[in-house]
Amino acid sequence: DALIVSLDTIAYGGLVNSRRCPETYDEIFTQLNRWKPLFAKQKTYAFSSIMRISNNNINEEEKPYWDKWGKKIFDYSWHSHKNNCESCIMNVIPASILDDYLATRKRNFDINKIYLKWQEEKIFNTLIFSKDDCAEYGFNVQEANALKTMGAIIKTGADEIPMTLLARAINGNYKICPIYTEPNHSHLISNYEDISVAECLKNQIELAGCTLETSPSADISLIVNNFINNQGEIVMKKPTQLFSNKLVTPKQFHYIADIRNANGADNNFINQLLTNNNLSNLLGYSAWNTTANTLGSLILSIKIIQNAKSQNTFNQQAFNKLLLTRFLDDWAYQANVRQELKTPDLEILVQKMRHFEKKLYPYFQYNGIINYKFPWNRLFEVEIEFN
Repeated sequence: DALIVSLDTIAYGGLVNSRRCPETYDEIFTQLNRWKPLFAKQKTYAFSSIMRISNNNINEEEKPYWDKWGKKIFDYSWHSHKNNCESCIMNVIPASILDDYLATRKRNFDINKIYLKWQEEKIFNTLIFSKDDCAEYGFNVQEANALKTMGAIIKTGADEIPMTLLARAINGNYKICPIYTEPNHSHLISNYEDISVAECLKNQIELAGCTLETSPSADISLIVNNFINNQGEIVMKKPTQLFSNKLVTPKQFHYIADIRNANGADNNFINQLLTNNNLSNLLGYSAWNTTANTLGSLILSIKIIQNAKSQNTFNQQAFNKLLLTRFLDDWAYQANVRQELKTPDLEILVQKMRHFEKKLYPYFQYNGIINYKFPWNRLFEVEIEFN
């Protein structure tokens, strides 16, 4: 029925490889042209990333030199944009490294301009450019602004974009009404993003083919556990004011986006949810990574679940596994177990996760065996497998 296309995968071999691969512009352009006729024949929803600039010296997802020069390159980019001049930091970074980095950026930017030309030719039904790990200034921000003047649609976020485009391809324009736990603070900006929580939610809803509704008579109630003053981040030891109100959930079916922290549930919020047994009308929960990641993936589940219910194809057992996965990952692991691990030790992981399984199983009518993996042999993500 439709193609959901990661252009980064076709051009470079993947999102991470888009920052690493050595192929030239001409080589990539030749490869892309082989796919163009297929895209033209199908209803194609495509997305491409604007190359990020991470503010750290971690090279797990970057070129090898990022472990020594990552923060310096970020600073150079930030100052070059903010002050519209070349910073003295430029003289600190070895010329060969800086030249390589800038050449990679230029290649990717020029490739993105190809997609815009294809959009003008109506090759794509929808074309999205994603901004990942945004700061206020930087080469990535400048490129996003340049693409926007050329007619591009730019979205903050990355990992959730294929899910949001899948939601867009699915029929059903549902009216979604947000219920903020901190209604006076939805104007604040989340970590790693450059727009407010309210604007991020609006963008995600509209890109998914749904409508933001302020009336309680909307099709969907979406509780957003947002933050006061600043978004926390548990693993980075960035505190935030935890949920302290009395949790009142709607009597009708609803969904929850828990964004008080960047990556990881709000323990106060979850404890109230479980203590008061407020899961009976809960159809979806998400609290992973950035605000856009959480919202985009949750809105996809909204469309799938609402469609299944309307067509009497809703699978309760599959749904229970989906919801249980989110609680085990976003709450049990990210907000709790991960904080107690120093290395990806599978034996300790399983032992600690069993404790949370016992708490959660009664709510989901599940008592089977769950297996766990560290898919990238690091603590950042855990894989949950039902036996």
